[in-house]
Amino acid sequence: MQVYGQSPGPVLPALAGFDDQGDEHGWNEFLRIAGDLFREHGDIPFVHWHSYERTHVTAYMDFYGDPGGIAARVLDNLLDLLPITRGALALPVTSYSLKVIEQYVGFERSQEEFGGTWSIAQYMAAQEMNPGAQRDAIVAEILKYNEEDLAATWAVLAWLRGL
Repeated sequence: MQVYGQSPGPVLPALAGFDDQGDEHGWNEFLRIAGDLFREHGDIPFVHWHSYERTHVTAYMDFYGDPGGIAARVLDNLLDLLPITRGALALPVTSYSLKVIEQYVGFERSQEEFGGTWSIAQYMAAQEMNPGAQRDAIVAEILKYNEEDLAATWAVLAWLRGL
């Protein structure tokens, strides 16, 4: 997660560990960070692209619970830019995926390889490794991809606001 706008903040990752409780730990870290953001900024929108965030927050909430109601609050504050973009504009693009739209608005990524499937494959590869520099490098690449996804989403939002 990352706050943009008038008071931009650092990337705040919620990482799943590689042990048996890693997924649950990542979920609890997500809830802690989201709760901190709500306390600091009030009911800010959680801007995202497409259904992944809503689907996965709901699934994690159902599986691990929602102590304190933070996940429900996140769901209430999700702002999906995809239907907004589709409903407002007819663009000369092959699809309305974030990767296509971000290029259309001029956003450039630093990584040669990236994408949701790529990041999942990288995480799965890291799970098979022993702790160490190689695993840490893969996690750093995944974090960079996620950071650039946040920046790309913000770039599209800023572009839409400028129309």
